[in-house]
Amino acid sequence: MYLSTFDLFKIGIGPSSSHTVGPMLAALTFARALGERGTLSLTHRIQVDLHGSLGATGRGHATDRGVMLGLMGEQPDTVDPDFIEEQLEMMRRHGTIALMGSHGVAFNVAEDIRYLPAPLPDHPNALTLSAFDATGVSLSTQTYYSVGGGFITTDVTAAPVTDRAAPPYPFDSGASLLAQCHQSGLSIAELVLANEMAWADAESVRSRLLQIWKAMADCVLRGSMNNAPLSSGLRRRAPDLLRRLQADAAKSDDFLTSMDWVNLFAMAVNEENAAGGRVVTAPTNGAAGIVPAVLHYYVDFVPGAHEDGICDFLLTAAAIGMLYKLNASISGAEVGCQGEVGVACSMAAAALAAVLGGTPEQVEHAAEIGMEHNLGLTCDPVGGLVQIPCIERNAIASVKAINAARMAVRSDGGHKVSLDAVIRTMRATGADMAAKYKETSLGGLAVNVVLC
Repeated sequence: MYLSTFDLFKIGIGPSSSHTVGPMLAALTFARALGERGTLSLTHRIQVDLHGSLGATGRGHATDRGVMLGLMGEQPDTVDPDFIEEQLEMMRRHGTIALMGSHGVAFNVAEDIRYLPAPLPDHPNALTLSAFDATGVSLSTQTYYSVGGGFITTDVTAAPVTDRAAPPYPFDSGASLLAQCHQSGLSIAELVLANEMAWADAESVRSRLLQIWKAMADCVLRGSMNNAPLSSGLRRRAPDLLRRLQADAAKSDDFLTSMDWVNLFAMAVNEENAAGGRVVTAPTNGAAGIVPAVLHYYVDFVPGAHEDGICDFLLTAAAIGMLYKLNASISGAEVGCQGEVGVACSMAAAALAAVLGGTPEQVEHAAEIGMEHNLGLTCDPVGGLVQIPCIERNAIASVKAINAARMAVRSDGGHKVSLDAVIRTMRATGADMAAKYKETSLGGLAVNVVLC
């Protein structure tokens, strides 16, 4: 499978790529298929079954909202977050849902979406959609697996199929990535760009990268200004932190103030994500604040930062994310939060090392440090919401990524633990981790903290 940078960075909505965006895409795919088979107009009822982690924490992760929006024909990258609640309220009031925006069928949210915490055998994140005609006869039934980062599949055991042409510099491990850099004389960013150009011209790639950066920056801005409380009643902290930093800007001589700004950037994104706003999966929604925060650090605090550097940052981060997607997982329900925040920290550390002038070896070292010290990180969201510990965790991991990058670029690039070794370790650790620590809200903080 040949992954693209834009598989890792996708514009969508909060609060979860696996629990909101993935189910939304699955429902959209299901509704489209009904239309393509000519059975949309015959559909009288829709049944949605949420299995495993989707069933256990789907309410807190807005899985129901994602599914309903997908059935209505909405897409994660184009739906307007400001009008989502208005759309859903109208649907609830009338008791009908317009499949693909055109064919209305009766829909009772309380009865037609069922939460079934028992997982299916193949993956902890699964949903089954069924369509029936007026006599109750099944028109279609399909199970989808939401495997993290907004990716969905109908068969987790099958090798992913792609119609992309083979890129000039394929890699599937840290070792092969470094070997390709040595043989070609290209940096990691240049190598990934060359691969992207097998599928699009350079100007299109650059334009899309800057569009991703703009979406990230816009999210930081919105999250820094929005004072509306989160769904749990939790108070947003980013707007208050922004006011304090602005007030202290003229008088502060604290050389760590830049880290306060990084905390702001990360929390602003994840508070916006928790509210269901527009975010960029990087590589997931739960970890969406880390890459933007560290990229903001580059833009705001690294002398000589420029647009080419922004593109190099995103291309390098994507290369590292691809390795985790190919060889382990980016799903909290599969391997815990090490697969989300840990991967994002690794991606951001590598990317910053690259734009700080690091060699490919130093970049790989930064990525390894970023993950090594997130190994075993559990996913235990309080109340099934992407709020505690997720919001603070993004801020902590952003600072950790900056430190990892700085350590790596001040080394000679040599190190005992390879990125490939730490990815294998992460995958094995995730397999050994108890299910209650993998996005079920049945362990950890989720059972020791009560949201009021």
